[in-house]
Amino acid sequence: VTHSIPACIGNMTVNSKQLDNESPVSIFAVNRCYGRAQEGTFFDGSGFAALVREGYKVRSDVTITLEFRTTATHGVLLGVSSAKVDAIGLEMVNGKVLFHVNNGAGRVTATYEPRGANSLCDGKWHKLQANKTKHLISLVIDGNLVQTDNPYTQSTSADTNDPIYVGGYPADVKQNCLTTKSSFRGCLRNLVLTKGQQAELFDFSRAFDLRGVFPHSCPGAEH
Repeated sequence: VTHSIPACIGNMTVNSKQLDNESPVSIFAVNRCYGRAQEGTFFDGSGFAALVREGYKVRSDVTITLEFRTTATHGVLLGVSSAKVDAIGLEMVNGKVLFHVNNGAGRVTATYEPRGANSLCDGKWHKLQANKTKHLISLVIDGNLVQTDNPYTQSTSADTNDPIYVGGYPADVKQNCLTTKSSFRGCLRNLVLTKGQQAELFDFSRAFDLRGVFPHSCPGAEH
């Protein structure tokens, strides 16, 4: 076994002596245990998760689904870029969700604006689905569909070959389809990217870089 256990551990004793886990000699990727935890991955607003080190190829079609829970109005949800202009990006800006796509000819954006200004930032779970089919893009939030016209109908493929960044991205990394630099603060779960019949569920504990991200454990909703 080469990966950590997604669990809380307490009251550990060795030779009848209780270990002090409040002041460890060293610590890495260990968060505190929550009295009321939920399934999901906690992003503390300072970092990001990096997936697919060898690079993710968006190309002509992709569907992204995830669930998020936050009280913040700004934050990066997901970005995949290239060294050129081709890229996709999902973000929250002023309580709206934006899905940006650039197939090489120019950026096109589908924007979901909720009825209440902070209704997506209420600390409750919301379902998101972003669809890119050639030059067509759409966004579905909690079952509400938003579509947008794309004037660049001849450009159909986002030729990306960079990692998938979730919840933020490093300062030295270029993201052509994100406008906010704010890292996401809140919880994400059930991130799936689908191409054709092939759906891939991403486990954040297997990310090749995690900063300020705690897989498998999300503090219970505040009341």
